[in-house]
Amino acid sequence: MRCTIAKGQNETVEKIVSLAKRRGFVFQSSEIYGGLNGCWDYGPLGVELLKNIKEEWWKAMTYREDVEGLDASILMHPRVWEASGHVENFTDPMIDCKQCKARFRLDTLTELISEKNKEKSLRELDPEIFAMEGSLDDKFTAVLEDQAKAVKLLEILSCPQCGNKGTFTQPRKFNLMFKTFLGPVDDASNIIYLRPETAQGIYVNFLNVANSSRQKLPFGIAQIGKAFRNEINTKNFLFRTREFEQMEMQYFVKPGSDKTHYDEWKERRIEWFKTLGMTATKLRFHDHPADKLAHYAKEATDIEYEFPFGWGEIEGIHNRTDFDLGRHQQFSGKSQQYFDDETKEKYIPYIIETSAGASRSFMAFLVDAYYEEEVNGELRSVLKFHPKLAPIKTAILPLVNKDGMPEVARKIETDLRPFLRIFYDDKGAIGRRYRRMDEAGTPFCITVDTQTLQDETVTIRERDSMQQVRVEISGLLNYLLEKLR
Repeated sequence: MRCTIAKGQNETVEKIVSLAKRRGFVFQSSEIYGGLNGCWDYGPLGVELLKNIKEEWWKAMTYREDVEGLDASILMHPRVWEASGHVENFTDPMIDCKQCKARFRLDTLTELISEKNKEKSLRELDPEIFAMEGSLDDKFTAVLEDQAKAVKLLEILSCPQCGNKGTFTQPRKFNLMFKTFLGPVDDASNIIYLRPETAQGIYVNFLNVANSSRQKLPFGIAQIGKAFRNEINTKNFLFRTREFEQMEMQYFVKPGSDKTHYDEWKERRIEWFKTLGMTATKLRFHDHPADKLAHYAKEATDIEYEFPFGWGEIEGIHNRTDFDLGRHQQFSGKSQQYFDDETKEKYIPYIIETSAGASRSFMAFLVDAYYEEEVNGELRSVLKFHPKLAPIKTAILPLVNKDGMPEVARKIETDLRPFLRIFYDDKGAIGRRYRRMDEAGTPFCITVDTQTLQDETVTIRERDSMQQVRVEISGLLNYLLEKLR
């Protein structure tokens, strides 16, 4: 399985990538053909984990009276992306090496260039900048953000792939949206885009949802769906990919009340990750400084998780003001104003956005659940998922394949399967079967043994503590459902 890992990262992610393939969480897309970079397939356990994450998000968002659901089309009118600013602004500066033809995003050079190369190039470019206070990376990044200095720096930098000096092209803008054609003719007039985000489908349906659901402000619209970005450099397993899923909720509020709702949604969203077992000390807010805000934002923050390669965004919360609805009103010629029955006012609502990556959340929960510990002189790898997220809720294991144990185990499986995701395993020593279930993140293992045949009780082994208790078969379902809650 191919996985580009950030320079200097420890081996934890490599171990998780290996486990993900071995246990059927994630596979490289088109692997038998050498793989497709930046694209991944979710295997039997992965699709269950992803489904559980999305279901928990959907419940948290829409099982309330002020949020409605939506599933908008991936393909939208091309004017949508002009109004949103994606055609004009959704670009990254890109450079190519003339010698080896490698392509890089300009903002990734800080990660790709060696410390020695950075130091040498900064000294040569401007000794005064090099002598300034601050880390080498910060100074290098500052130079890259200055267009004139970036051009000069590229003339003396060595390519991180082939090592040749001064072979970079000048930075060029590269739009990250995937283009395709609507209809049978590949003509410029038929160009449309795969959506780079799901939010615009919500904005263009704002009044449709408000009128059909009879919602009053403040209220939200939630959506889960695929998005596509033609990333120049994909990296860190599922963290930056070209095809991914988003879990977005846009909350429409009266101007003037936006700050209150923004602060409330910040706290709700970080608590959601914590209630599903994510380590609190590995979560933080990263507030965007005023001079770094996106063109549509009044205020913005990222919920970041501390991955083995460093802090990375898993969700963004933004105060988008009335930018989006205002732009769609301007470009479509259709009013996007809301009529307030109480005040008899008409106005364009402000929007508080919560935008979580389902794929990134998947990776964060996977990384957070991964533990290694020594048990009786052996290394145990275990995924300590919250029971609500665990792909398999319980495994059923007959101690041996004789003496009537398989028949009892199959009967238990038949009784439990309509209510829980079950895995039946009768291959190998019981200790090895436990270890396989530990790596799958299964919270409980039910073992049918000799005592079962005598008193109709089974052993339930708990994943995290490895403690075992005896439970009557007749009370199994209630016991498990209570524990899983």
